Amino acid sequence: MIDWTYSEGVYELTLATPPCNEIGTTMLADLRRFLDQIDRDAHTLILRSGLRQGFCAGADLRELYRGLCDAPKEQHGPQIRQFIDAIHGVMDDLDTLPLTTVGVVHGVCFGGGFELALTCDVLIAEKTARFCFPELRLGIIPGFGGIPRLRRDVGNGLIRDLLLSGRSINAKKAQAAGLVSQVVAGGEGITAARALAAQTAKFDPTARKAAKAFIKKLPADELLAERELFVRLAEGPALMAALKRFVESTDLRPYLP
Repeated sequence: MIDWTYSEGVYELTLATPPCNEIGTTMLADLRRFLDQIDRDAHTLILRSGLRQGFCAGADLRELYRGLCDAPKEQHGPQIRQFIDAIHGVMDDLDTLPLTTVGVVHGVCFGGGFELALTCDVLIAEKTARFCFPELRLGIIPGFGGIPRLRRDVGNGLIRDLLLSGRSINAKKAQAAGLVSQVVAGGEGITAARALAAQTAKFDPTARKAAKAFIKKLPADELLAERELFVRLAEGPALMAALKRFVESTDLRPYLP
């Protein structure tokens, strides 16, 4: 589901799960294992996708639908809560790593994939990147911590537009809004990320870690409130109906708005 390398203080973590790195229980477990063994004395983590289609299309909706179909209705809430609690644990750990985390985004960066990218300290977008929160079409809100993390970085006008319209924005608009720090040509994101890692390596480790902790607070109260609202909405009938339409779709890319 994922692959990683380590060299001279730099981890490169590559998402590698067709069709577009959907986040399900297996990827979640792989990310958890990676985080449990990462050397916190390293200085940089680069997170990227190895797939042509994009960074990540979001949660594995097909797996979610199968799991809910196989469980009694009274177990839907506890089952969803268990997964959401686990994913928040992984996302929060990524968010607060004492390394500089650099996300390299190309193509699709939707839903849970967008939320994963938002755990990074710095985002580098290739020109093909598109960012989107399509969750309202499923009768839910982003549930992996996306809104509180995005609120740290951009204004409420863009957040409301993304959430309430379900429209996507391109790399240029994302940079103008302050979401991404660099926009580069296709295929050049990893080069830019490695250059940033080389710069990070020059700094005193204590100062670097202190600076990150100071400028990037975890919005814990908002994350908890989002999680509770997500579970409440997910227990309603709208989610199952929307998931059924999704899995039965003949669209090659049904996650697109």
